[in-house]
Amino acid sequence: MQSLANAIADFFARVFDPIVDVLGAVLRFFHYDLGVEWWLSIALLTVVVRALLFPLTLKQMKSMRALQELRPEIQRIQRQYRDNPQLRNQEMMKLYQERNVNPLGGCLPLLVQMPIFIGIFYVIREFGGYSYGGRVVEPSEPTFETGGILWFQDLSQADPYYILPVLSALTMLAGTEISAKYMEPQQRWIMRIVPFAITLFLWNFPAGLFVYWISNNLVTIAQNYFIYNYGPGRREEGETKKLDQQGPAEPSSRSGNEEDPRKRAAKAAKRKRRKKKR
Repeated sequence: MQSLANAIADFFARVFDPIVDVLGAVLRFFHYDLGVEWWLSIALLTVVVRALLFPLTLKQMKSMRALQELRPEIQRIQRQYRDNPQLRNQEMMKLYQERNVNPLGGCLPLLVQMPIFIGIFYVIREFGGYSYGGRVVEPSEPTFETGGILWFQDLSQADPYYILPVLSALTMLAGTEISAKYMEPQQRWIMRIVPFAITLFLWNFPAGLFVYWISNNLVTIAQNYFIYNYGPGRREEGETKKLDQQGPAEPSSRSGNEEDPRKRAAKAAKRKRRKKKR
């Protein structure tokens, strides 16, 4: 089982080789040319990556806000074409095109960051060494095993006290809390569960990976604070309350004060006939 896992890891290592080479070169530059410790080199690399991705982050925020502003019209289309999924999807796409909104625009920064996160994993694996099929691959950077700080000296091994995974979950939660108050109530709780789900998955990963992840979360906190207080994500208090009062995107039944679309159309036609008679 272990050999199979390593074989799969090797396959993806070859796929991500270009990213691994670039990230490894940047870490070596920070460590050897600038004289920075390995753990701080990882943190600096994170800051550089997030700074390069900041324009995409702003674009993501604008896309999310545009979708929220379209929510009443999306709800109307979902109610009107509840029994015709094909026509409903066509009307939704038409709405997005008319308003120049990309519903997938909010996913772009995440899609870009995932290969970098995977690349960091393979850099740490290469720098710190690993075992494969009963044989041990020596670390390409022996000092990486003592390049940590405080209680996590070996960046290629898991945190012996599991403090880093906990810090990872808490810092990710703090970053999402800044933006969660501008989301729908249902989405807020999902976003609060995600940090702990991810941390459980990464629980036994190398400490160096958590240095990257925690640094990434701290940058997210700073960016979210700026975006949601001074940037395009800023909202007035009334807008936030309005989001809380809105129901789910596709209610299970029509409320009592809503009319059937066919009835509304019939009333509109009746009004037109009355105008013609006058």
